[in-house]
Amino acid sequence: MSRDDVASTANPLIDDAQALTRGAARLLWHMGYSAVPEFSLPDGRRADLAALGRKGEITIIEIKSGLADFRADSKWTNYAGYCDRLYFAVSERFPRDVIPDDAGLIIADGFGGAIVRESPILKLAPARRKALTLRFARAAADRLMRVGEPSADTASTAD
Repeated sequence: MSRDDVASTANPLIDDAQALTRGAARLLWHMGYSAVPEFSLPDGRRADLAALGRKGEITIIEIKSGLADFRADSKWTNYAGYCDRLYFAVSERFPRDVIPDDAGLIIADGFGGAIVRESPILKLAPARRKALTLRFARAAADRLMRVGEPSADTASTAD
């Protein structure tokens, strides 16, 4: 993996979060998970990437584009109540020692990723699992419905 696979063209000192998200989502897909980026949680926060496994297990991935991003954002500390596993996805050049032990670690680039440390298992309560699974299904279906729809910016009202 080269630095160009994740380095932002706007700022080469940080990593491209979209590339990291794409790589982590591809990894999850190969593992049998379906992933949705920017998944809204019941508390109003948005997980960078949420995934649903074949047996209904829910995984949340927090994407970190650099050390400053990691230090400035602590919303991930609340994610444990909404998933069975929690991971950070970072590039190869991210300092791994700052990632907390109570989360797993994925090294990703724009093309894929690898789990380098498993997440501890965090068991969800059945009622919360059901609510999150329904929320996940609705989010995925709503996004699919919007594919190909004209955006408000391009829709013409002068017909």
